[in-house]
Amino acid sequence: MQLQEILYSQGFGTRRVCAGLIQQGQVQVLSSKVSAEFQLCTHAAQEFPTEGLLFAVMGTAWPYQAHAYVLLNKPQATECSQKPSTYPSIYTLLPSPLRMRPQKGAVQGVQAVGRLDQDTTGMLLLTDDGKFIHRMSSPRHHVPKIYEVTVKHPLDERQIQKLLDGVVLDDDPKPVAAAACEAVTQFHLRLTLTQGKYHQVKRMVAAVSNRVEALHRSQIGGLRMPIDLEPGQWCWLSELDLLKINQHGVSVP
Repeated sequence: MQLQEILYSQGFGTRRVCAGLIQQGQVQVLSSKVSAEFQLCTHAAQEFPTEGLLFAVMGTAWPYQAHAYVLLNKPQATECSQKPSTYPSIYTLLPSPLRMRPQKGAVQGVQAVGRLDQDTTGMLLLTDDGKFIHRMSSPRHHVPKIYEVTVKHPLDERQIQKLLDGVVLDDDPKPVAAAACEAVTQFHLRLTLTQGKYHQVKRMVAAVSNRVEALHRSQIGGLRMPIDLEPGQWCWLSELDLLKINQHGVSVP
């Protein structure tokens, strides 16, 4: 693939902008099949194999990704929207190339796989792979998501059992049950869900006469939050990470 096409596909601007970056000496390339060191490239039309390709733009290294899969540790007081109403958008926490990746001829960038409330923290997946988003969001795949819930009132066995048996929410006559539920401490509930509804955790906890004071998503499928990923930070998902999700029924190309 031509170098300017590579940069364009990775979100570094229009083809003209990408060609300009290359011609101005702002791009270096490292390909495992070509060299063990970054090499300056000033020819926009030069061809490179994309597999294993690593390049640097203005000193920042980027791996070539046919599709971007990233994990964001969502901080409090942020919205999972491109057009937030009250709080800053989670997309402002991502570098420009992730927000500018083209899809079907238009700039769309990575999109959140589901949403977390503005006051909910923790694991949020983002990708530009529409099929992956659809599979992850489909209720028939039952991808488990684990939440760490701080509650206002002390937990008891009755509340835990009701959450396991199922509670009725306003918009659904069928009881909604937790896949797993345990009281870690008197005020710390660990809740596993395999479906997603509006404010589901808060409404389920309210249905057993308690109240959510803080909510954090710690795991999706078999993938846990990296302990060294601070709130507001993001990281690439590796093939192993995707396989951990895949173990729970979500296929990744």
